[in-house]
Amino acid sequence: MRNVYILGGLRSFVGVCNGMYRHVPAEVLGAAVLRQVMAKYEIVLPDYIIAGNGVGAGGNIARLMALEAGVDISVPAFTVDVQCGSGLESIAVAAAKIAASEADVIIAGGFESSSTQPRRGYNINHPDYAGDGWYSVAKFMPGIHRETVMLEGAELAAEQEKISKEEMDAWVLRSHALAVKAREEGLLQDVIVPVCGGREDEGIHPRMSQRLLDRMPKVLPGGRFITAANSCLINDGAAFVVLCSAGYLKQRRMKAVAKVIGSAACGGDPLVSPKTAVLALQKLLAKHGLQEQDIDGFELNEAFAVIDVMFARAFPDSIAKYNVFGGALAYGHPYGASGAIILLHLLKSLQQRDGRLGCCSVAAAGGVGTSLLIERV
Repeated sequence: MRNVYILGGLRSFVGVCNGMYRHVPAEVLGAAVLRQVMAKYEIVLPDYIIAGNGVGAGGNIARLMALEAGVDISVPAFTVDVQCGSGLESIAVAAAKIAASEADVIIAGGFESSSTQPRRGYNINHPDYAGDGWYSVAKFMPGIHRETVMLEGAELAAEQEKISKEEMDAWVLRSHALAVKAREEGLLQDVIVPVCGGREDEGIHPRMSQRLLDRMPKVLPGGRFITAANSCLINDGAAFVVLCSAGYLKQRRMKAVAKVIGSAACGGDPLVSPKTAVLALQKLLAKHGLQEQDIDGFELNEAFAVIDVMFARAFPDSIAKYNVFGGALAYGHPYGASGAIILLHLLKSLQQRDGRLGCCSVAAAGGVGTSLLIERV
């Protein structure tokens, strides 16, 4: 198996649903970032484009995006849908193809537009058909199809793990404070590209405070833990990275920023899907014989603050090297793009801290966790 390298990548600013990208279809937003990535790394004909997308119109929307970007029709593109884990799984698939000598350079990541996602409804022949109603959240497990299922999963995870709202509040404040600092100091400036009128990461709140958190109502009827602050917003965004072989680097006389060491995925109870972020991370470390102290940077997709608390309990000595620019509670979570976004943040974290090994992990709807291990070079 060949070594796989990361040249780098770019992301858009992250918009809130019905915000600055409200009239920008997913494939258009993704195409705008894809064009910038191809220009920055002088790529004309990648071997593949692999992209995650969770709530788009389907029909291999990654191929549509590639054509929208003006990529040559000879370049194949395909879509990965693991919901929240789609972007990171796309990168893992790309790495596997290069390691297996099936490709030399692949652009992978993901894109999402919650603002323009299509309305969905069951066919009259389907047993779940219940009239002309529409749904926006897919069915993730047999027998249960509710719009609130992800929020219920976070609520149940907090209950099972005895996580208090106060514990989660601390992570909300930390996420926004670190994101504000990163923005003010321009720490992520070279991995963010302004496209489609994007001006800033819309979800970051400089004035987030405990007083504001105390006024937040619970989002579920009868709920005790989950609020609009300790769960991520609904978002639009796109992000891609370039992966390649050692031969490609040598031929192009280019220098990589990192090497992909490996990936791991796990399944868990779909009713408490947030738990799979830490489970996948633990599986990844065990697979490679690594301990917490061996890792210089961690990035987990912060879809819910319960994930932060579970990470801190599992890796108590690593809080200072975890989500150092803030997480999705501040930036947002454009489902298909988030895996690539946290990988870009991880790369910047390792660079800033002069670290070597880094891990990122995502918990996805339906109880699937995906994780990636990289080494800075």
